[in-house]
Amino acid sequence: MARTLLNTLFVQTQGAYIHLDGETLKVRIEKQLKLQVPLHHLGGITVFGNVQLSPFLLHRCAEDGRSVVWCDAYGRFKARMEGPTSGNVLLRREQYRATENEELATRLARRFIEGKVRGGRYVVQRAYRDYKEAILLQTTDSLGELITKITKETDLGALRGLEGAAASQYFNAFPAMLRVDDITFDGRQRRPPRDPVNAVLSFVYSLLTTDCTSALESVGLDPQMGFLHSLRPGRPALALDLMEEFRHPFADRLVLSLFNRQQVKSVDFIERPGGAVLMNESARKTVLTAYQKRKQDEVGHPLIQGTVPIGLLPFIQARLLARFIRGDLEHYIPYRWR
Repeated sequence: MARTLLNTLFVQTQGAYIHLDGETLKVRIEKQLKLQVPLHHLGGITVFGNVQLSPFLLHRCAEDGRSVVWCDAYGRFKARMEGPTSGNVLLRREQYRATENEELATRLARRFIEGKVRGGRYVVQRAYRDYKEAILLQTTDSLGELITKITKETDLGALRGLEGAAASQYFNAFPAMLRVDDITFDGRQRRPPRDPVNAVLSFVYSLLTTDCTSALESVGLDPQMGFLHSLRPGRPALALDLMEEFRHPFADRLVLSLFNRQQVKSVDFIERPGGAVLMNESARKTVLTAYQKRKQDEVGHPLIQGTVPIGLLPFIQARLLARFIRGDLEHYIPYRWR
């Protein structure tokens, strides 16, 4: 798979070869030409896994100041090549300034929270259509009211309070979306997870955080300098910010599907002394496989003609976020699931 999104070429097909023919970049798969695009149309190239680039193309990208990013086949950031003049230092300078700008930081935090709550409402709405549980309809309505408040709130502390209220209502409705008899869910518990559902949620959230960190690294943003989540040594605060718009519609729906389809069962978990519940090796492989498969599913994006794989959404949103921080966009708009 190879496609151009937001002036960046993404190549995911294993064994692909990218080279330059005059001023035209060409992508070949098994020696067959699959895509060609004028080089001057591209601001960067991102490749995943076993994708080869010709030395001449790499030299040309370095000369032009065009970035090349390497990720592994699962989307984890590996390296980035920049030419002698790089805009990353300027972008990061603007990012650090933005974190000190209370008004700008609050604007971004509001967008991340809005994206998270809209995503949660989308999940509950979908579940209500399937199960017709009263609590799901009530939660849909209450989350809608909170979204209205979030879009008008200008105080960061109050926004965090609204986010907490939304999370409480969302997870209160979570058991109604879990359609299995032998597994219970008594609310979100992180450290350590106390039941199978929390164990899988934590694992999938960690995978999603890694993907969002890779997406931010690929555009030159510092994953640790966030706007909504507090700054701590070693904490990828901006990656946690970015993942909010994917947390419920992508991660939670995947976890619900795994349990409801009985791809993971109660026998797949181990309880440790102290009450911590962990997945066994078989369950971990099942979840990883389902996670990677789900990332290949195609969805629409309002700024892209046609559809894109879910796995590329964090990379697209990271580019939009970088453009906003640089001042090229008036607003950052979180991805809206439909």
